Amino acid sequence: MLSRIVLVWLSGSSFVTMGAAQWATQSLPETLSRELSQIYSDGDFDAKRAPRLRWIGDGDSYAILEEADEGASENSDVVDLVVYETESGKRSVLLAGASLVPEGADEPLEIENYSLSADRRTVLVFTNSRKVWRDNTRGDYWVVDLRGERPLRKLGGEEAPEASLMFAKLSPDGVHAAYVRDNDVWLENLDNGRISRLTPGATETTIYGTSDWVTEEELGLRDAFRFSPSGERIAFWGFDTSGVGTFTLIDNSELYPRFIEIPYPKVGTINSAVSLGLVEVATGELSWIGLEGDRRQLYVPRMDFVDEDTLVFQQLNRYQNENRYQLARIDDLGSPSTFLVDRGEAWVEFMDEPLWLDGRSSVLVLSERDGWRHIYRVLRDTGETTLIADFEGDVVRFLGLDGTKEHVLFEASPDHATRRGLYRAPIDGGPAERVTPQDQGWHSYDLSPNGRWAVHTSSSFERPPRADLVALPSHRVVRGLVDNDELERRLAELRHVDTRFLSVELEGDESEGIVELDGWLMMPPESSGEAGSIPLVVFVYGEPAGQTVLDRWGGRRALFHQSLARAGVAVASFDNRGTPAPKGAAWRKVVYGAVGELSASDQASAVRALLKLRSELDPERVGVWGWSGGGSNTLNAMFRHPDVYRVGVSVAPVPDQRLYDTIYQERYMGLPEENEDGYRRGSPIFHAEGLEGRLLLVHGTGDDNVHYQGTEWLIDRLIELGKQFDVMVYPNRSHSISEGDGTSLHVQTLVARYLLEVLQP
Repeated sequence: MLSRIVLVWLSGSSFVTMGAAQWATQSLPETLSRELSQIYSDGDFDAKRAPRLRWIGDGDSYAILEEADEGASENSDVVDLVVYETESGKRSVLLAGASLVPEGADEPLEIENYSLSADRRTVLVFTNSRKVWRDNTRGDYWVVDLRGERPLRKLGGEEAPEASLMFAKLSPDGVHAAYVRDNDVWLENLDNGRISRLTPGATETTIYGTSDWVTEEELGLRDAFRFSPSGERIAFWGFDTSGVGTFTLIDNSELYPRFIEIPYPKVGTINSAVSLGLVEVATGELSWIGLEGDRRQLYVPRMDFVDEDTLVFQQLNRYQNENRYQLARIDDLGSPSTFLVDRGEAWVEFMDEPLWLDGRSSVLVLSERDGWRHIYRVLRDTGETTLIADFEGDVVRFLGLDGTKEHVLFEASPDHATRRGLYRAPIDGGPAERVTPQDQGWHSYDLSPNGRWAVHTSSSFERPPRADLVALPSHRVVRGLVDNDELERRLAELRHVDTRFLSVELEGDESEGIVELDGWLMMPPESSGEAGSIPLVVFVYGEPAGQTVLDRWGGRRALFHQSLARAGVAVASFDNRGTPAPKGAAWRKVVYGAVGELSASDQASAVRALLKLRSELDPERVGVWGWSGGGSNTLNAMFRHPDVYRVGVSVAPVPDQRLYDTIYQERYMGLPEENEDGYRRGSPIFHAEGLEGRLLLVHGTGDDNVHYQGTEWLIDRLIELGKQFDVMVYPNRSHSISEGDGTSLHVQTLVARYLLEVLQP
């Protein structure tokens, strides 16, 4: 149960309820209010997404979930698991959703996700899911025997509570299923139903087969166990959270508060101790992999089997400026060997899935060692590296090999940092060439294992996505998968907002010369062109984790900004230095140790440059807003450059960088005891005395990621300074502030209303 939303206006040290603030009761223009409802409540402008296609075998066929044929079930939500031959398009229903009715039930199971055994005889269906932090990763799993030799049955046995299993997967030999329950890895025999626990036994402070909070959030590791190629062994991660500081969230939705305790390592504090284990499926024999160094001062973001007898894992040091690729042989797990070390002066990136070649004697990895993110071929025995595709540009995403196995395929954009396309380069070295025919917009690919096919999803800033199956390297469209033609027709009925990409020049220091920032600008449909006639709102993120200036479909956020433009406000955004644009390592790493400081300076300089370029923009009516890291940069903008910004809306910010987690903040700032001054310079709370304009703080009290604690600290500081400001608190909402009916519409309406009330278009 979620509490009702309460608006609090903080003025000095006094609290006033909703009706007391002028802006709180001001209504939006009718057209804007209607459009926001269409965007955030009705979903009228939601784009259809590319289908969750699963390649089968090498990619000569694929599986997909489709609505059941009319009349197949009285339940209109039932879907079938369908298989297509990739080239011919021949379709067959592999599993009819209407058949998934458990004994004693009236309705079929909802297929939320699934996996298919290698022999296509067994399907594992995931249903009845629950959210664990960000994603729905806990639920029920049902085993479906497509031969009809075994009845439909639920994994976990009688002891497993409802919706208690995580990351269930079928063994490669099809004999077992393994899953996580109560923070342990369990094995279930599919023939006789025998269940055994494989890991040592979880406690309140030990976790096996999944990860602790910070590893999931910052390293993307949730499913933390792997089968060997034969299914005879399972490797897994373990985490010991003892000694990690506990952060408590308070849920006040009932008569008495409920306390939610999370082991959450804040900057400079103790991390979990990580471990890697290996268990023999047949005997349950357990062994541990040797990790060099203090296990609380390192991270293992990725691990997998190279072959039946060898594991590979990547080990980052606490600074995250060194990544060791290590091999652990089954007969000598205690002494792994390092075959590649990737180092950097700031931070280095780990790689999701290194690609093994030549009978697994060499591997393809990504590294920035030459100043660009490039592909290297590394010999397993010697560590000798060879550069593949030497070009002045970054590999944004490595995909694999093409159908001839003579070229590597990757996504890049060497000429336009706002775009993406498919490129290839000879595996033995040579120049990169573009495969995507169009140069405009955004193109992403889901490559088949044999490299002959791909799902190509394309969009642009003003065009919703479409997905096609294409043949490579010709890029011939085999068949369409998803289009958004109907959405385009609905959008065409709205007044068109002219959006242009632009570049602004800033004066750097003597070593930098002129610095160019990418940006976009939306202008209101009707404008007199008179100097100073249009107010400006700047949308900011500005952190190393993401870009805002991308020529791709922006979904609800972009539609929100277009609606603001139709209400008479120009909207702009800029990617400052330190954002992850494909402009080389120097561009991205220049922010090291100075997060918040450089971004605030670049953003303010970009606004000044834009105001000089467009005289119709009013320099006295400039606003800024952002979420998360963008909320932090909104605060830095308002506090550090009050001459530029008149109003700001800061949603879920980090006012003091010392309050955020170890992995993210230390990656970009170093350790606080070694960069105390940098943490102070980059944290908005230490510059709050500069506030002169109107400021709205917005936060959810249930935010497990960026804690409401930071906003409370800032509130206290602003009160101490005698500054006037406004606050909106969303009870029990998480970082996305989306839980509960009407919440998303409420928060976006609030942002729009506050900005418009001050800027008066």
